[in-house]
Amino acid sequence: MKYRSDSSFVHQVRSNAVTGPSDRLREGTDVSEPSAVIARIREGMPMAEFDALAIWLELPDERLAPLLGISRATLHRRRKSGHLESPESERIVRFARLMGRAVEVLGDEPSAREWLRTPAVAFRGESPLSFADTEVGAREVEYLLGRLEHGVFS
Repeated sequence: MKYRSDSSFVHQVRSNAVTGPSDRLREGTDVSEPSAVIARIREGMPMAEFDALAIWLELPDERLAPLLGISRATLHRRRKSGHLESPESERIVRFARLMGRAVEVLGDEPSAREWLRTPAVAFRGESPLSFADTEVGAREVEYLLGRLEHGVFS
């Protein structure tokens, strides 16, 4: 099943974080249903998802691409093809969900962006965005957000 490029996982996660979950993409993919998200990741997402995430995080391509493990040359090739590979798509999902969770916990997008970009002692002086470049790091960022949400000193 192919997904239209205007159907955006990132936009749906963003909408859920801001207005509460509707859990549905325009194409009918349930973003809260792991099997649906896995199918989109395995297929590879449209390059429009990269652009949507860059806009949401307010990061230029040259800052976002390395976080997603995409070199400058690969980014150029992806722009030409209009399509991301599966590992890149998985990282898009990872960072979109982290931003969504940060918005939920911190209350608004500007606060979430600032928190995600600010170096933290908990992450050895790295920003949460940088620390989340691996799955293990992303889980640590999620864990800290959970602690913040529940008022646990970190």
